[in-house]
Amino acid sequence: MQQLFDAAMFGSTLRIMTPILLAALGGALCSRVGLFNVGLEGLVLIGAFSAIVGNYLFGNVLLAVLFSIIIVMLFSALFAFISINLKANAIVVGISLNFLAAGLTTFALRAIFDVKGAYYDKDMVGLPKWDIPLIKDIPWVGTVFSGHSPLVYLGIIIVIALQFYLFKSVSGFRLRSVGENPIAAQSIGIKVRGIQYGAVLMCGVLCALAGAQLSLGQVTMFTEGMTAGRGFIALVATMLGQANPLGVMGSSVLFGFMEALSIRLQGFSLPTHFTMMLPYIVTLVAMFFFKDRTYAQDALKAGGSSR
Repeated sequence: MQQLFDAAMFGSTLRIMTPILLAALGGALCSRVGLFNVGLEGLVLIGAFSAIVGNYLFGNVLLAVLFSIIIVMLFSALFAFISINLKANAIVVGISLNFLAAGLTTFALRAIFDVKGAYYDKDMVGLPKWDIPLIKDIPWVGTVFSGHSPLVYLGIIIVIALQFYLFKSVSGFRLRSVGENPIAAQSIGIKVRGIQYGAVLMCGVLCALAGAQLSLGQVTMFTEGMTAGRGFIALVATMLGQANPLGVMGSSVLFGFMEALSIRLQGFSLPTHFTMMLPYIVTLVAMFFFKDRTYAQDALKAGGSSR
């Protein structure tokens, strides 16, 4: 048991949960403005691919992440325009975005790199690993919290910042009012569409960071469909956390821990296909016990009544 639940596994939990956390925070912002964004999977996948492309073009990790953010924001703007201006059903638009991302990244992988399945360059440099002074020298604690990519620490900072923004700032109250009652919000002069656009674009930024962590933080390569359902798990984390940043972080830690546990169990001669099911089993169980109806209402409002 001690070999199973050691410091290294909890350190892996932090790395693995970061893409889920960042995407789920983006989903939470969309939920707060009345848009049920099921396109998180596609946005993260595009973010992962564009981060690799940016690194290939510019040879710089920072520029690669910025390039990923710009590309994913363009796709987020497309989602926002169709959902908000054209009043299309946001769920249908999100599902279409997922299919578009899967096909587009597969095509672009062959068109840009002339490879099938995966692209890897041994000379490509991924995100750096930061060792935190003092903390890195503390037994167990240093193994868990030190030596991660900057996006891991940025994800935690964003949770705290969003918690303060949503519940302690005036603009945060305005954003929440758009999702709770857009007609009342518009009647007092709040620009509903502007706030919705801002939330969707910020969701794109967070999904781009999630994708960059996948392709440049955890590994330095891209494979077709490398998100492997993490965007959908992030969507469940959003609902399970009630679109509250701290709650979203708690549910993301749960899913990250189960994925880290599934990887660790593979070293104990358990069947790989069984261990790989664990994160998705936990996701189904979480959905089974999820009884709050507010997000079902958000999904219905996404068809047009919220705008």
